[in-house]
Amino acid sequence: MSFVLCLLCVMLVPLAAAGLSLIHKGLGRSRSAAHAMLATLCTLAVTAIVFVVFGFSWAGTAGGAAHAFNLHSTQWNWIGAEPFLAHGVRFDGSSESLVLCLQMFTVGLAGIIPISAGTDRWRLAPICLSSALLAGFIYPFFAHWVWGGGWLAQLGSNFSLGSGFVDGGGSGTIQVVGGLTALSAAWILGPRRGKYTEDGIATAIPGHNIVLVLFGCILALVGWIGLNCAGSILFYGIDTAQTVLIVINTMLSASAACLTAVVTTQLRYSKPDASLSANGWIGGLVASSAGCAFVSPGAAILIGLVAGILVTYLIEICELKLYVDDPGGAISVHAGAGLWGLVAMGIFGHIGSHSSNGQLLAQLVGVATLLGCMLPLILAGYWLLNRILPYRVDSSGDWQGMDIRELGAGAYPEFVIHADEFVPR
Repeated sequence: MSFVLCLLCVMLVPLAAAGLSLIHKGLGRSRSAAHAMLATLCTLAVTAIVFVVFGFSWAGTAGGAAHAFNLHSTQWNWIGAEPFLAHGVRFDGSSESLVLCLQMFTVGLAGIIPISAGTDRWRLAPICLSSALLAGFIYPFFAHWVWGGGWLAQLGSNFSLGSGFVDGGGSGTIQVVGGLTALSAAWILGPRRGKYTEDGIATAIPGHNIVLVLFGCILALVGWIGLNCAGSILFYGIDTAQTVLIVINTMLSASAACLTAVVTTQLRYSKPDASLSANGWIGGLVASSAGCAFVSPGAAILIGLVAGILVTYLIEICELKLYVDDPGGAISVHAGAGLWGLVAMGIFGHIGSHSSNGQLLAQLVGVATLLGCMLPLILAGYWLLNRILPYRVDSSGDWQGMDIRELGAGAYPEFVIHADEFVPR
């Protein structure tokens, strides 16, 4: 392993967070832009501290100290048992130190995803508290199961299911966990004022700056390349020479997904939709992560094509059929495309001489765990926090905007930011 190359890849990961934050904020209202960006910054700060103090102890590393139990002659490794405050980590270029460094950023990436779904109505204090819960408890559980030598990673050795659950760059561990957290937040918060009429008809609330959204896509690409390369090297021992394939696959998947979204919206609406195309681009990046080092370039293109179509339709289904108000499309992009990326790894991925059928089954076990275990856990935790510290701003704050209500000043003081004649009251 090249320490320098891996460290450089890790240092690119915050650009993915910067890109997502611009996308999420550009797709929200202008009168809540400063609040949303500050919430992103606070989330990155809270998750970094809480994860280093507590979360990394539970997440652990492969081969490190862990709690396990035996059932039917099989050992089930369920949670890490490292010292708190990273006292057991050697900061001398060890792989453990790089894993800690990477996950300090990835947990923040997972934490900012739900901010998009709660845009224009989620208060700052509950966002910080929710981020602490995610970094200290929820994320470390699944991260240990997948990247810390936990039971999902052991599906291959214990049950001969391929190489066990594989998630090279975090399609499930980061993206789906973040997307399910966004879904929980959206359910608890409810829709924005004026989003749905009394007849249940969805009203379009356009994003305030599509230029920020499209620029965020380019930043996210750079960060995703670093994320996919660093994750594959640290968690699956990929040779540094294979990072070229990872870069190619990441770019191809995002490109195919974006172009598919452009064509799909052109056919459906007679004109390409910029916001949906941007979400398609991110959906391609999300879907690429699981198998970025284990699929061919041709498969990466196919994965992106499916992701672009999937994201475009899921956003519409969430808004019009399920009545879930998600301004940035985070649920569809991160949960929807992330789940597809995990399944695609089982279909197209090749690791050694393991059976492709066994690998697909291992991936499906991971998907079932995310939906059947992690979603109820996240929803229960968020519901409890909402009872302690209400998530949603009051009705006057909903109309004033989060910038004025919570920060006392707007992001664009020289502009008119209450031109909401398109929103019924």
